[in-house]
Amino acid sequence: MASSDVHVRLCEQEILKYDLEIKALIQDISECSGPPSKLTELNGDIKKCFHNLRSRIEDLKQTALEQDKLSDKQTFMLQVEGHQKQMLSNQTAWRKANLASKFSIDNTEKQSLLINGTDNTARQRKLTKEGLAQTTSDITENLMSISRMMAQQVQQSEESITSLATSSKTVQETNEEFKAMTGTIHFGRKLITKYNRRELTDKLLIFLALALFFATVLYILKKRLFPFL
Repeated sequence: MASSDVHVRLCEQEILKYDLEIKALIQDISECSGPPSKLTELNGDIKKCFHNLRSRIEDLKQTALEQDKLSDKQTFMLQVEGHQKQMLSNQTAWRKANLASKFSIDNTEKQSLLINGTDNTARQRKLTKEGLAQTTSDITENLMSISRMMAQQVQQSEESITSLATSSKTVQETNEEFKAMTGTIHFGRKLITKYNRRELTDKLLIFLALALFFATVLYILKKRLFPFL
């Protein structure tokens, strides 16, 4: 159990570290006003953090499932569910930050078009369209990735609930077996007590029969050997 506690603490520390890194990257994304390549780089970094965070949460979940005591398993599973909810919240904030960054990049590029003058209008429009197309593609990819991760989290939550239900059913069945064994032991104790009483009664009857037998023999011997007494 000591090694398990050390592993859990390490998982918790790494989960906290990745959570803080994700929050910092979300802040950077929300404040990113361009270029689109910078936004793509930030999204690549945050994807790696989410991957590491999800891996650590899975390690913690596996440790919970390996616990022998149901109370320890339920405690760890509550911690896992809390981290999963926090990760889903971060994913939602990530999506909002991408939308805010896209809006900021759009405004920046529109202002750049106005400043550069009419000579470069066509070229700037082309660049803007390309940038917007790339940003839109990146955001679409990020949203699809978030949707997949949310689906995975829902499935993992369902598996956790099923595992807890199975554990509760096993505990209930074990409790019923203990009750049945208790009844059997109680009935056996009654039989043994009844048998001991019956054995004592049989011994007493045998003793009385022997006493009567010896008394009769002594009486007969007395009458034969000492008829005048």
